Amino acid sequence: MSQVMDSIYAKAKVAQKTIVLPEGEDCRVVAAAREIAQKGLAKIILVGDTQKVAEAAKQCGVSISDLTIEDPAISPHRDRYIETFYELRKSKGVTLDQAREIVSDPLYFGVMMVHEGKADGQVSGAAHSTADTVRPALQVLKTAPGISIVSSFFVMIVPNCEYGENGLFIYSDAGLVINPSAEELAEIAITSAKTMRALFDIEPMVAMLSFSTKGSAEHELVDKVVRATEIARSREPDIKIDGELQADSALVDWVGAKKAPGSPVAGKANVLIFPDLQSGNIAYKLTERLAKAEAFGPVLQGIRKPVNDLSRGCDSNDIVNVAAITAVQALQ
Repeated sequence: MSQVMDSIYAKAKVAQKTIVLPEGEDCRVVAAAREIAQKGLAKIILVGDTQKVAEAAKQCGVSISDLTIEDPAISPHRDRYIETFYELRKSKGVTLDQAREIVSDPLYFGVMMVHEGKADGQVSGAAHSTADTVRPALQVLKTAPGISIVSSFFVMIVPNCEYGENGLFIYSDAGLVINPSAEELAEIAITSAKTMRALFDIEPMVAMLSFSTKGSAEHELVDKVVRATEIARSREPDIKIDGELQADSALVDWVGAKKAPGSPVAGKANVLIFPDLQSGNIAYKLTERLAKAEAFGPVLQGIRKPVNDLSRGCDSNDIVNVAAITAVQALQ
């Protein structure tokens, strides 16, 4: 495990947050729950049919006798969660009968636990799509104060790298928002800067990336990045944000000094904000493969309380890592 994840694990152990794993009928999730408990990273609640959770535990050969299991069908909290969900969504046309059916879904049930303060965050996606993970969070928890869009980031750890924070970067958004407006891009930059501080206690140096540096090219795509930079700076003047910057201007000292003299970020960036999902996703995959980087994510940000997504191809170790990150996010 990298030193970066060591630091996340250390923070999670101190935080002792409660994390919901609503896919408790999946063997990988049960194995991860066992490891999280053994390492003391968080208190875990598995959600699912009690018998099926037990069968999953038997299948992967782990004991769950000391883990908390919530079965939506028989939980003593069920009626209260149904009523609360109905009140939250009745203006959208949800009936009480529909609320009863929706809350029976483990992903919704888990998010209701977070909403009601029974847990601090949720991790799902091992057996569900990103949409299935994000939808309950948006409907129930909604976005954080002052934020209108949920976005995602990857923690990138590049070995033997002199750039960023000794090879540590946040890439955003590389997993969720396809084509953000200037206003949305500004919010992604602000949220990502706060994520860097919260997870790693590192001063964020935020580069708003483009194919242009300080007017070297003219195009409406460049204009969007320039406008996003202006908005982000006006909203958070204490965060070091600069753009538009090409990737080499953002990362390399001498290039930044030549192309963007006087920039507080050029040549020092550790938070890279991509103008759209296409460029961000391509960049993270190239970095992962060509630079042999570790990539953790996508991790969601901007939700009032943390809810995170997994790849359906994840293993139990991936789930442990994302649960630890979620526990640290909950400290915010």
